[in-house]
Amino acid sequence: MTPNMQTSSGLPSLNPAPVDRVKQLAATLLSQRGEASGAQVARELHHMVSALNADDRHSFQRHLATEFQPDKAALRAAAERYLAESTAEAAAALARAGDPPRQELLRRMNMAPGGTGALIAMRSELTARLHDEPKLRLLDADLKHLFASWFNRGFLELRRIDWQSPAAVLEKLIAYEAVHEIKGWDDLRRRLAPDRRCFAFFHPALPGEPLIFVEVALVQGLATAMPPLLAAETDEEAARAQAARADTAIFYSISNCQDGLRGISFGNFLIKQVVEELQAEFPQLKRFSTLSPVPGFRRWLMQRLADGSDPDAALLPELERDGWWHDLAQSGKLRTPLLRLCAGYLTRRPSIRIDPVARFHLGNGARLERVNWLGNSAPRGIQESFGIMVNYLYDHDSIEKNHEAFVRDGTIVRSPEVDTLLETEPMKGARIRAAERG
Repeated sequence: MTPNMQTSSGLPSLNPAPVDRVKQLAATLLSQRGEASGAQVARELHHMVSALNADDRHSFQRHLATEFQPDKAALRAAAERYLAESTAEAAAALARAGDPPRQELLRRMNMAPGGTGALIAMRSELTARLHDEPKLRLLDADLKHLFASWFNRGFLELRRIDWQSPAAVLEKLIAYEAVHEIKGWDDLRRRLAPDRRCFAFFHPALPGEPLIFVEVALVQGLATAMPPLLAAETDEEAARAQAARADTAIFYSISNCQDGLRGISFGNFLIKQVVEELQAEFPQLKRFSTLSPVPGFRRWLMQRLADGSDPDAALLPELERDGWWHDLAQSGKLRTPLLRLCAGYLTRRPSIRIDPVARFHLGNGARLERVNWLGNSAPRGIQESFGIMVNYLYDHDSIEKNHEAFVRDGTIVRSPEVDTLLETEPMKGARIRAAERG
């Protein structure tokens, strides 16, 4: 291209560096008034961004974060007007003045085919840099703000995934499973057997890309360990019979698939809608519960015991012994204190950095129902929580009340069985309750 030639968008080219051409095209996109021409420029912009190397994409992201700020004079004038008038119209004008041009640029970038996916990928790439470059948080916040609108519940489609689903979708289940690894196609087929269900949310802008999915086992009674759930019935007729007899649905894995959509809430809608789907298909189901990991427990406990002053510090050498969970005598000694300590960890007030999985389910209105010994002795389960797993029970009649109590004052609704664990040793139970109140 010679210096006198132009891009298809009409932007003059003087053979600038690729990242500078991208910055110029972003400015052109923001200045476009026609929707058709804007879509063409957006398409070209995404094409050029995708061709940049990692350092140049980083430079463009910094440019987006720092160069598209609200007009200071207009914002000051709008603020002064609002302080003088305090009317709804003045408040709306202030909100418009405070809306950074960057958000409008991102909206226009979204007009291109595949634009939504490209912006999600951009936010995913930002993650590793936010700690060291606080200025990038402005771009991250704007993307999150827009995604919250674009991915609200009204746009989401719930689909059941089974063995007849497109192979491309099934491959994504294997790739995105974040809780219990799917070990190939045979393992996946067992998880999609007639006594299992898998549901996912999809969005029209990302065809064939699940946003989040949940795996469910239809069983009798409250499941307390993972191995029976992962070793599903391989005979289809027997699996159908199991589903017909089931009185409990166990949600044993929930996986978010798009890192660029972190912080956008899908899980609460997903669980509640899946409960409705299951109740319609299996009216005999009486209980809806999770079998959940406790990802923060081991880290919390090891930090607590490390200085040696805690009364439970004597547990530390035993916990550091490799393979203790395979030794019945040794694991038997650890069972009671670890269950008590885990119950204490899970019932601390949310202000004391509650476990993230607990926060999710308790915030959705579930009840902390049971703490299960060696529910998952796979390496990840031992590494996260010494193998302990938890049931969170979703009771239709108390979900809203539990949710309100948790949001209002941090009340953690729990079963009498969990309270019994806290009282295993009275003095320690009192200490745990004191920490919970603190």
